[in-house]
Amino acid sequence: MSLSAVARSVGMKPPSLYEYFPSKKALYDALFEQGATSLRASVQTAASIPPAGDPIAALRAGAAAYVEWSLTNQVSAQLLIWRPVPGFEPSDRAYAPSLGLMSDMRELLEFAVERGRLRPAAASNDAILLLTCVISGVVSQQLANEPLAGAQSGRYARLLDPAMAMWLKHYAY
Repeated sequence: MSLSAVARSVGMKPPSLYEYFPSKKALYDALFEQGATSLRASVQTAASIPPAGDPIAALRAGAAAYVEWSLTNQVSAQLLIWRPVPGFEPSDRAYAPSLGLMSDMRELLEFAVERGRLRPAAASNDAILLLTCVISGVVSQQLANEPLAGAQSGRYARLLDPAMAMWLKHYAY
C-alpha cells in the first residue's frame, strides 16, 4: 500500500497526507502509538475497577480488557502483537505505552507478591513474559480462527479464564 492509496481511501489528496506522515513508516509508527496508548488505557481502567486490595481480580480484569480491546480493535491488535509489516519497528516514542503497560503489570504483580497472593517469582521478567504469552496467545488464536466472534462467545477468547488460572496456579504459594 502506498501513502497515495491511503490518502485517496480517506478522501485526501496525497500531498496533504505527506504533511502529516512523511513515510509509511511514520504512519505505521503513529498507528502503533495510538493503539498501544488505547490498549494501555483500557487495561488500566479495567484493572482499577475490582475491589481495592485484590490484585488477582485486578490482574484478571486487566487481561479480560486486553482481550476485549484486541477483538474490538483487530487491525491495531495485529500491528501490536503480530508486527505484520515487514521491516517495521516502532520508534521509542511509539513503543513507550507498551513498556508502560508492562510496568503497570509488574507493579500489580509486585503488589500481589507483597499481599502474599503470589510467590516472588510471579513478578520476575520470565513470569511477565509468560503472562503476556498467555494473554496474547488467546488473542492471536481468536483473531486467526474466529475474528468475528466476541470475547464471551469465541472458542479461544472464552478460554482466557482457565489460561489465567493455569498461570496463577503456577505462581501461587
